[in-house]
Parts: sequence; C-alpha cells; structure tokens
Amino acid sequence: MLKADWIETPIGPMIAIADLHALHILEFLERKALATEVRKSQAVTGSAIAFGRSAPIDQIEVELGAYFVGKCAEFATRLAPQGTAFERQVWDGLRRIPAGTSTSYSGLAAEIGKPAAVRAVGRANGANPIAIVIPCHRVVGASGDLTGYGGGLWRKRWLLEHERRMAAG
Repeated sequence: MLKADWIETPIGPMIAIADLHALHILEFLERKALATEVRKSQAVTGSAIAFGRSAPIDQIEVELGAYFVGKCAEFATRLAPQGTAFERQVWDGLRRIPAGTSTSYSGLAAEIGKPAAVRAVGRANGANPIAIVIPCHRVVGASGDLTGYGGGLWRKRWLLEHERRMAAG
C-alpha cells in the first residue's frame, strides 16, 4: 500500500507518495503529469494508494522545511522513483548538480556520458517524479535561459534564486 499526503510549502502545496521504505512521488499539486506519474507508480508497484503517512513522508516534510528556511539543500530520504534505466541515470546526474548552480541539458548529457542524447536527457528531466529532491529545476537552456519546468517557470526561478542565496550564505 502506498500512502499519500499533502505537504505545504512556501511555493505551493505538494503531494508526497511513499511506501513504508521510500518516497515514490513528490510533486506540486497542479502539475499536469501528476496523474500519469501516479498511475505509473501504481502499475509498477502493484499498489493501491490511500491517504495517510509513512516514515518517508514524515522525513521529507522535515527536510523540505529545512530547505525552505535556507538551512540545508541536502536530502537523505530514501527515493524509489519509477523510471527506465536511462531516466534513473539522468536523475542521478541531476542529484550531482550542486545547489546554487545550474547546468544545461547538453552539459548534463555530457556529464552522464551521453553527449548526443540531449533531447532524451530533456525528456528524462521532464519525467522526474520527485521535484526539488531530484533537482530538475537546476537544468537551464544552453543560453542560460529558464526553460520548461512542470511546476511552472516562476517556481523554477524561485528555487534557483533560493539555492543561490543558500550557497552564498
């Protein structure tokens, strides 16, 4: 059984979905891909989802609290995102981008050893089901411009500025 509960943040409510051991989904409620992510997680795990709490949800709520007040940009909650081997490789690459910095899609593709896979990296970045913790917001266009973000470009801008302040402070 997967458990789901809301987590309030300064930039809008999020939903966290986890089993007893790991976080599967952490998304802003109005994200268009949320329903697809939920169905995918249910299909892969063979689990129903009920409202409630589990230890990973409690842990990520505490860690997000520290993140949003600027104390820490590191997350220790165990993660179990559902994705292909390539998507997981991209998501691991995202987690290596330090808070307060950003990279381009081509930079991330090169970092994971797939320099010709820029578009596939972009798709995998967009398929990330665990916002903030797997920091897909740290990827920008080659020119440095903000590009698509499932939570909205205003949130991406907010997160990047917040992390720059944390890194500088």
